Amino acid sequence: MPETNRVWRLRKRPVGVIGDDVLSLEKEAIPQPGAGEILVRLNYLSLDPTNRIWMSDMDQYLPPVALGAPMRGVICATVVQSRAAGFAPGDVVSGLGMWADYQLAAPGALARMSPVEGASLAEAFGLFAVVGPTAYFGLLDVGKPKAGETVAVSAAAGAVGSLVGQIARIKGCRAVGLTGSDAKCRWLTEELGFDAAINYKREDLSAALQRACPKGIDVYFDNVGGAILDACLQHMNLNGRIPTCGLISQYNATSAPAGPKGYGIILMKRLTVQGFIVLDYAPRFREAIGALGQWMRQGQLQFRVDVHEGLENAVTALRLLFTGENRGKLMIHVA
Repeated sequence: MPETNRVWRLRKRPVGVIGDDVLSLEKEAIPQPGAGEILVRLNYLSLDPTNRIWMSDMDQYLPPVALGAPMRGVICATVVQSRAAGFAPGDVVSGLGMWADYQLAAPGALARMSPVEGASLAEAFGLFAVVGPTAYFGLLDVGKPKAGETVAVSAAAGAVGSLVGQIARIKGCRAVGLTGSDAKCRWLTEELGFDAAINYKREDLSAALQRACPKGIDVYFDNVGGAILDACLQHMNLNGRIPTCGLISQYNATSAPAGPKGYGIILMKRLTVQGFIVLDYAPRFREAIGALGQWMRQGQLQFRVDVHEGLENAVTALRLLFTGENRGKLMIHVA
């Protein structure tokens, strides 16, 4: 092991875009495990929109990261030392951890990862740790799609959205993706099998939705909120469902959003709008992993990882989520 550890610590609450002064990369001593603890070395760090939420002092599903504390993240790591039953040096684990080369964890925070046939470690971590179960439970448990229905999804070229559309197709639905470039639209339709894709930056969104969803929208999987949610509300069918997974269009906002503007449609169309947090489904993750793995082996599901090198580049890479420059699951490779 090296003599020092690198740890990203939260120094201030972000206002708008995450600035270079929000986190600092510190050199510190490598911690030593106490009784019941394991010391792990970071392999991959998942970068997710929720990182921006955790930095903010706002009501949320986990306590905000405290100022001065290590930044929280979903990690894939290797056990270096173990003083906990059931873990041995060399075990590969994943779960909630920190933006740090070396870190201590109690066994309840991390779980051992099993090899996945035909998938690299990055692919297995990226698909099964968070985004796969998010797409699986958000669409199937909350969205409740039925064969023949139309499923629209925003941020469709992202890690979750790209899976949602493919699962919708597997379940016999029409899948329509909303994304921010023509290249991403081609990827969705030509490689992932979406029935239609809309570049919301180039087209009139309402007219494009009318064309791509001629029978209306039965399930709108919302990753972004804002103007895209407003447009999709106008095309929802009676008794439609809106799983609310994220509101990334608002995370860097410095004032409260003025919407949704079509709120009355929720009443008139008897819509079900339900927010969900994937951690609530943790006891059922094996169900999602089993189904996703089977679909991958059968060639029904494709998954792309967008890997950037170096823990020192974590903040720069994280900002790509908010400009739409990533494609697929964004992560940092460390060791």
